[in-house]
This record gives sequence, structure tokens and C-alpha cells, in this order.
Amino acid sequence: MAANVIAGGQTALGIELGSTRIKAVLIGPDHQVLATGSHAWENQFVDRLWTYSLGSVWTGVQDCYAALAADVRDTYGLELTTVGSLGISAMMHGYLAFDADGELLVPFRTWRNTNTGPAVDALSAAFEHNIPHRWSIAHLYQAVLDSEPHLESVAHLTTLAGYVHWQLTGEQVLGVGDASGMFPIDTEAGTYDAAMIATFDTLVADRGYDWRLADLLPTIRIAGDQAGTLTQTGARLLDPTATLQAGVPLCPPEGDAGTGMVATNAVAPRTGNVSAGTSIFAMVVLEHPLSRVHHELDLVTTPAGDLVAMVHCNNGASELNAWARLFAEFATAIGAEIDASTVFETLFRASLDGASDGGGLLAYNYLSGEPITGLAEGRPLFVRTPDSRFDLATFIRTHLCAALATLRIGMDVLQSDEHVALDTMFAHGGLFATEGVAQRYLAAAIDTPVSVGDTASEGGAWGIAVLAAYLTRKLPGQTLADYLADEVFSGAELLTLDPDPADRAGFDTFLQRYLAALPVQQAAVEHT
Repeated sequence: MAANVIAGGQTALGIELGSTRIKAVLIGPDHQVLATGSHAWENQFVDRLWTYSLGSVWTGVQDCYAALAADVRDTYGLELTTVGSLGISAMMHGYLAFDADGELLVPFRTWRNTNTGPAVDALSAAFEHNIPHRWSIAHLYQAVLDSEPHLESVAHLTTLAGYVHWQLTGEQVLGVGDASGMFPIDTEAGTYDAAMIATFDTLVADRGYDWRLADLLPTIRIAGDQAGTLTQTGARLLDPTATLQAGVPLCPPEGDAGTGMVATNAVAPRTGNVSAGTSIFAMVVLEHPLSRVHHELDLVTTPAGDLVAMVHCNNGASELNAWARLFAEFATAIGAEIDASTVFETLFRASLDGASDGGGLLAYNYLSGEPITGLAEGRPLFVRTPDSRFDLATFIRTHLCAALATLRIGMDVLQSDEHVALDTMFAHGGLFATEGVAQRYLAAAIDTPVSVGDTASEGGAWGIAVLAAYLTRKLPGQTLADYLADEVFSGAELLTLDPDPADRAGFDTFLQRYLAALPVQQAAVEHT
């Protein structure tokens, strides 16, 4: 009985801080969802940098946890006093720098910032390894190049997940998947790449800093390792009502890419997943290293430390969401009150009748810069020719295709240039909540079968809850891949769609138009 499971602490709690929503998911021994909570939040553009305040982090986490506790109370008539294990996840990358007293030195610089171009060029050349704009080491070296004064005092760097975990446990650690978005990983050793660490220290040697890079980075932990316990202070941070008890074991904090892989059972070679939200990215587990460096492909790891090629696009569904809000506003203006989910369902279903090639319409979803296509800043853009097919179905289909276009560019490098084979691609995130729509377009875009399961809308919060469960419930010697296959997904129902040839041809035509018109997007950046 669920109430007994909760009362007995036979649960796992996952909390993920996403770009627009903080979500908590409580699962039972069968990994099914027992209760959820959420909190909406938004980044701010301050001094030309995307950021969130640490105050908003804790306001959001506490509100999210309170909503979950209320769900438990309302559904089961219980106060949530403990859980069996806990995990924290968050959007990857970015820059959180603290001094020796634990004080934040500069506002949190998120993954969305693309001001790190000079650092990216210099580090990629020095390391002979692609360093993306959003990685923590790129932000650190850009601060070095800009001679930022806070570097005299820096004592510790971490990610958002690492920060929250640190405050809850006192442990400055990070799961290997999230750590791989800070600095390149030696997957054989399971540590930061020592040769690249030495190269970086040489690059900054003439700056006179009294730190070395290895002293700044969090300690790496692998899935299944215990990464601390919830302290009394941490329990009060999470639950100011003092109902939640301390002593809960925590799994290593992970990034949203890693939890997305777990949530879709895509941690073994020849599997991959696509996560679609504010950003959109694909993770493909590699059978062997890539033949050369590609700026479109990041090399990260699974939460178990296996090598992954990542295609990360800064811009995902945000522009599509903006258009949906506009249609909802119009509906309200004419007296047709409908909820957001109905708006999305209606628009997505309508898109199925649209022209597969966009009918001459063209859209760019760039709210922020997009490194894969060389855009330093973003300007959402919609363009049509006088004779284009301009109807609701084609308009929405165009925006859905635009949300996948940059991902396709990166996947072409992986599939065509590197000949990486994929048996299937799993998809999750809100974009796939309407059954069979965005999933169908993704299959066409990457010419690969795409599967969606019933956890698709729960996403990474459920994934980090599963990692927390793995911490306490794994059998001796049981790998993460085996645990997922045998304990979590053995009876899972999946909807799999194969690429439709007509959809594939239409998307190819759309992409040709998309690539040809990129100078229009660049002109919008330069002149607006």
C-alpha cells in the first residue's frame, strides 16, 4: 500500500531545477510516481548575461518541496517526514564561483550565455578537444581573459546541482555526468583529464593566482556512490516547516542531460535520447571515441561514466511556447477560456495537416545565441514569401520543425561524418507530451525510430529519483544499465514511431531553406 511505503521511508525523492520549472517526484520501490510538486521560474537577463539569483533557487526549491509534501498529505493523509534516498539534478554547465567562506563571487552565469567565444577558441586549440561555450571551464577562462577581479578570491567552482547538493549535505561533490560539463573527463580513470588540467594551469601561470584548477573543481562521484547525507541545516533549507528529518542518504548530484538518459533508459551503447525544453539536446552513448574534434559535438558521460556524444542546442521550445501563449490570449479575448494544455494539444494536432516542408514558411527559434549555427545572439524570426502556404497547420508545423532544425545539423555530423549507429532514440520533455506529434517530426529529422514512454513528461526529476533509488536498492555488482533494464524498464510500455519517408523528404527541404537563410538571421542580430 502506497501510504505504508511512504510512512516507512521506502521511497526515493528526486528534485530537478530546470530552466523554467523546478520539479520534485517521489517514487516507490516499483519506481512508479507517488507524488509530485513543481514551481515555475524564469531566468533574468542582467548586464547582458543570463542568470538566476540564489534567493530564487531556494524560494523555488522550498515551494516545489512544499507542493510535493502537500500532494502526499492530500492524497495519502500523511505528513512527509522522511524519504529513503534523495537526489538533486539541475540544468548543466554554467558558472558558480565561491570564495573560501562560501560566498558567491559573481552572479550565476547559466548555460545560456555565449560570451565565452575567445575562451572556447583558445581552450579547444590548447586541449585539442571541443570546449563548448556553456562549459564551466570556458566561463572560468573567459573571466581570466577579461581579468575579472573575483578570480583573486575564488576557492570553489560548481554547477547548480552541485551547489544545491552542497548546501543540503556539506559535500562539494558532483556526479560524473554533470562534472563532464565542467571539464573534460578521462573516462578510463573516471576523473578530470589530468593532462588538460596541467595545460590549463600552464595557460594561467603568469596571472599570479594562488590556486590550481584541480583545487577548484568538485570531487567526482559515480552513479551508485553515496554522496553525503541530508544535514539538519539542509533539511531546514529544503523544508522550513521542520517536518522533514535529517539523515537521508543522497546520490551524486547530476545534470539534466544525465537524468534524461536515465529517464529514457538510454545509458548503453547504440542508444540515445533527446530532451526538449528551453534547450534541446541529444545524447548518444558511443561504442568508441570519435575520429576527430567537431565543434557541433560535446563529449560528456553517462552518470556511470561512459562516453557520450552530445548535440546541445541553446534554443528549444521557448519560441513555440510564446506563440502558444499568444493564441491562448486571443482565445481569452473572444471569451473562450481554455487551459494551456488544451492550447498545445490543439495546435500540435493541427500541425499534422500542415505542409511537410513548411510550405515556404521559415522560422528561427533563437532567443539566445546558438553556437552550432554560429550565432552569438538570438532574435526570434518568422519569414514567409508572398506565395507561401500560410495557414495554422503549416505555421505550427514550421515552428515545430524549427525547434528541431539545429539538433538535426549536429546529428548529421554524428551520423554521417562519424557513422555512429543508433538502434533507437528515446525522447522526453514537454515537447513530446502530445502523443505522436513532435515524436513523428523528430523521427523524420534524424531518420531514426523514436520511442516515448509514459515517463516522458516527468523527465529528469523522475530520472534523478531513479538514481537515488539505485543508490540504496542496487544489488552487488549491478551496473546502472542492468538496473534500469531489469528493475525499472522491464515492463515499460513504449510508443515507437519509424520515420515516414514523406516527412523525411519534407524536413530535408525545410532544412535546406533554413540553412540558406541563416544570413537573414544574422542580419536580424546585427540590425535590431
